[in-house]
Amino acid sequence: MVRVVGLGLIQNEHGVWCVRRKVPKRLEEVVARVQGSPRARQPWLKRSLRTKDEKRAKVLAKPVMIEFDRILAQAEAMLVEQPVRTSLTEAEIKAISDYFYAHELGADEELREEGVGSDAVYADVRRQLTEAGVEFATPFGVPQTASGLSDRMMHKIEEDTSTVLPALKEALARGKVDFIRYEVNELLQLFRINLDANSPDFRKLALAVMRAEVRALEAVKARHRGEPIESPKLVEPSGVPNVSSSGSGLRAAYEGWLKVTPRRKSTSMEFERGIERFIELHGDLDVAKINRGHVREFRDAAQLVPAKRSGKLLKAPLPELAAYSRKHPDLPRIKAATINKWLNCLGAVLNWARNNGIIPDDMPWSDPVKGMRLRETRSTRQPWEPQELKALFSSPVFVSGERPIGGKGEAAFWLPLLGIYSGGRLNELAPICVEDVKTDDPTGVRFLTVIEEEEEGRNVKNDRSVRAIPVHSELIRIGFLEFVEHVSAAGGQSARLFPQLTPGSKGLFGEAFSKWFGRYKRQLGITNPDSVFHSFRHGFKDALRSAGVNEDVNDALTGHSGNNPVARDYGWKEMARRFGFHRLSEAVEKVRYPGLDLSQLRWTPDQMGARGAKGVHGGPGRRPVPGPQKPRET
Repeated sequence: MVRVVGLGLIQNEHGVWCVRRKVPKRLEEVVARVQGSPRARQPWLKRSLRTKDEKRAKVLAKPVMIEFDRILAQAEAMLVEQPVRTSLTEAEIKAISDYFYAHELGADEELREEGVGSDAVYADVRRQLTEAGVEFATPFGVPQTASGLSDRMMHKIEEDTSTVLPALKEALARGKVDFIRYEVNELLQLFRINLDANSPDFRKLALAVMRAEVRALEAVKARHRGEPIESPKLVEPSGVPNVSSSGSGLRAAYEGWLKVTPRRKSTSMEFERGIERFIELHGDLDVAKINRGHVREFRDAAQLVPAKRSGKLLKAPLPELAAYSRKHPDLPRIKAATINKWLNCLGAVLNWARNNGIIPDDMPWSDPVKGMRLRETRSTRQPWEPQELKALFSSPVFVSGERPIGGKGEAAFWLPLLGIYSGGRLNELAPICVEDVKTDDPTGVRFLTVIEEEEEGRNVKNDRSVRAIPVHSELIRIGFLEFVEHVSAAGGQSARLFPQLTPGSKGLFGEAFSKWFGRYKRQLGITNPDSVFHSFRHGFKDALRSAGVNEDVNDALTGHSGNNPVARDYGWKEMARRFGFHRLSEAVEKVRYPGLDLSQLRWTPDQMGARGAKGVHGGPGRRPVPGPQKPRET
């Protein structure tokens, strides 16, 4: 029967009073470390007061409870300083297991160099027993002072090694990590890593340490036979590859790079992904120590990343992804372009660190990423085939007025049309506003401006993509300008044309639409993986080229640099000044898609009356009405 008196004071079944305190669940693992417990977690702090007297127990309990407070406070501090982790990098696992191996061999070497061992303790115990008149028998006498280990010490080393090694090998064969758990906890505390004992990487580390101990014990046995086994250099935790000096780690450099100049969300996410992948493989290295070998290993591991990932692979670190790919060699892998993006991110941060003094000026340094990028295969993406365009623009969204939820209202109707007649990227067109549709007063040309406004998440690919694109007459015939006027009447000049499109995880307005559009075109039987929204851009550019439009004008309209970098150093106003809206409009009017007849498409605000502004801003969208039946080649 257990008796409880007050908070924490209990009497066990033998009548002895104890102090007990529940450890908060989040601190259980850390408290086990603080206490040096061989268990992974310690749910209770408990100590016997060694008395059956209740009054005395209450007096003795107070300092024990104070001690428990100190232990919990220490655990709290450790948790803040060392947040719980669920994973380790391959570099961390290797550093910890290598440290253990070097430590074990170093201790054995120190013992042999000293040449005494525990003989002094043994001789003292023999003396005390003899003086006390205790009879005993041992196979060894009193060791004599001499150079080298005694017979007793040689026997002890042989006996200890021969006992532990078979048991260790059996535990390793069975994967019984509890055999080494105490040592692993000690190592993690030494390396200041708070690793969840239930995580897969704890087992991975424990097995690595067990393998290291097997190697160490086998090396000790070899030494015992007189073989010259060298002890590796013991690298202290402060010099472990994954630990960087204060403020000079790769992650800190990335954060510094990010703060200096505001970046688009998609750009910062892309950079963060590349930097974190590198850290997953090598740890948070000091930027000054990152060399070409690190970059080459990173590039080689990245080439093994599966292109399609699901389940646990979605959050798996780079080493796990590479290992999975090795086991499944037939899986398609990410493209060279993606790997080069990661390398570009790494190179940009390292060069920023050099230019900003994080890598000291007096240190010899060269960009380790230079020359490491992969050769990219040229894109096989082609414009949409005529039959594919016909299937798309004769589908229910365009001829029956359907507005699927994923298509986000009028965006489902207008964005593909704008794509084929402007060559704009999806994330350039998705956030456009009424005020982005302008008029050139001297010529009367209506045109779109693709403008980057970071605070609204309105992104273009680069600064040179700020450009003007005349509105094609076919868009005007279908009713685009009337649609713009309708949105303006309801929301003013700042109203977005497609307000149901919202920024996705990357901060881009076209993210969700892109996924819906891919599903929609597959439902129409358009299964060609190269026929995506971005392919409209290829079609627009090819249509300009086939119509004989000058390449400089072509590049200006699509925001490409071509072979004339000087021509890309202007925005839309300078673009209009250089080429003139009349010439730009003539070029856009030459865009034709042989075999594509859009004469059945017509959008009018009158037929939106039944839905009013809701049709534009929140409803399912309007139903186009049949226009002239005369075939028209566009």
